[in-house]
Amino acid sequence: MSALDATLAAGRAEAEARMRERVRLYRQGADVFDRTTGQTLPGPQTVFYTGKARVKGVAASTGEDKQAGEREVVLREYEVGLPWATALPPGVRVLPGDRIEVVTSGDPRMVGLVLWVTGSVFSEQSTAWRIRTEDRS
Repeated sequence: MSALDATLAAGRAEAEARMRERVRLYRQGADVFDRTTGQTLPGPQTVFYTGKARVKGVAASTGEDKQAGEREVVLREYEVGLPWATALPPGVRVLPGDRIEVVTSGDPRMVGLVLWVTGSVFSEQSTAWRIRTEDRS
């Protein structure tokens, strides 16, 4: 093992030690209209990952007001760090629009927070897999 490999292994272990939230990464299927009840129901979810993560707000993010239908929403950016070695099913990539739900956290205000994926960063020399997200509440 090279000195770089040893340093990366130590950095990845430290990054994982800071992952104190549990999250669920999933893709939401298209809504389904139920002709019997006349209601639109959420489509099926495909879960790609459930496990530890570090969820942190992006310091430079002040929130951006946007119109969504007849409702105004504020977009706040978050970075979600997953263990570097996290594997997805073969042929699956995280795409913008996928979602990450905070399942547990030391900060009870974060539990239930659903974040929308905007992008993902890959690097052989990273200490964690970092996913850019936004809170669309």
